[in-house]
Amino acid sequence: AATAPRIPATRLALHHFDLNYSLQLKELWPSVRAGLLCEQKYGALLNNFSPLDSVTQELELLNATDFVSEATKKVQSVAAAAERMVMQAETMTQAEMSPPLRASISSNIKCYTFPRGDITRFRPARPNALGILDYYLMDAASLLPVLALNVQPNDFVLDLCAAPGGKTLALLQTGACGHLAANDISISQTKKLHQILHSYVPKEARETVSVMSCNGRDWEQLEGGTFHKVLVDVPCTTDRHSVMEDDNNIFHKRRTKERQMLPMLQLQLLM
Repeated sequence: AATAPRIPATRLALHHFDLNYSLQLKELWPSVRAGLLCEQKYGALLNNFSPLDSVTQELELLNATDFVSEATKKVQSVAAAAERMVMQAETMTQAEMSPPLRASISSNIKCYTFPRGDITRFRPARPNALGILDYYLMDAASLLPVLALNVQPNDFVLDLCAAPGGKTLALLQTGACGHLAANDISISQTKKLHQILHSYVPKEARETVSVMSCNGRDWEQLEGGTFHKVLVDVPCTTDRHSVMEDDNNIFHKRRTKERQMLPMLQLQLLM
């Protein structure tokens, strides 16, 4: 044991991903693998609680675009094409005709990203006169579950594993939450949640948010409340961190049991 070479957790993680993702993603895996080993490229989630005109102009001058509105345009284009196809298919029976696609993306959420290959970094967020920051830097893919949740006006929403707070902030950007409960089992992480809310959300808007630190697996017993929508960003192997950082790496041998129990934890949270 003393003389055996120590394999870094990052290498163990990459070996694990090579074995599993190559089977799942097949020919897509080499491209995904390259992206995984690149430095993280953040998007800028605009803060609707701060004046947006100047920051929007600044970001567009840098050649950044709002990927949410771009996606909306593509969906609408596909929907229009589908409707034309349905209208032209006069011989199809009513049962055979598929309903046209509809865009359900919240237009209130705006997240700017740079084009593929452009490694420009966004400047740090700046506070306005009221001390509210103008945008939040986050992995743009993290917005996809928020968009898929399709929050409707006055929905009661639960963010079950909310820390560090990017998705919670994005949910507030929809302007649709009647009430938002942000929960994380870690008390230290809920402190970070409070910091995010105080940095980005005015006091009157924070009144619709409750932050708590409960075990999401026992929610029914602890809270007893019901919600229209629940977002569950379950604990996972945090793949990019696992292949880039040895510190706090879930592939470290000391955390083997914890990693093996992740699927059960995820299932319990979903249930």
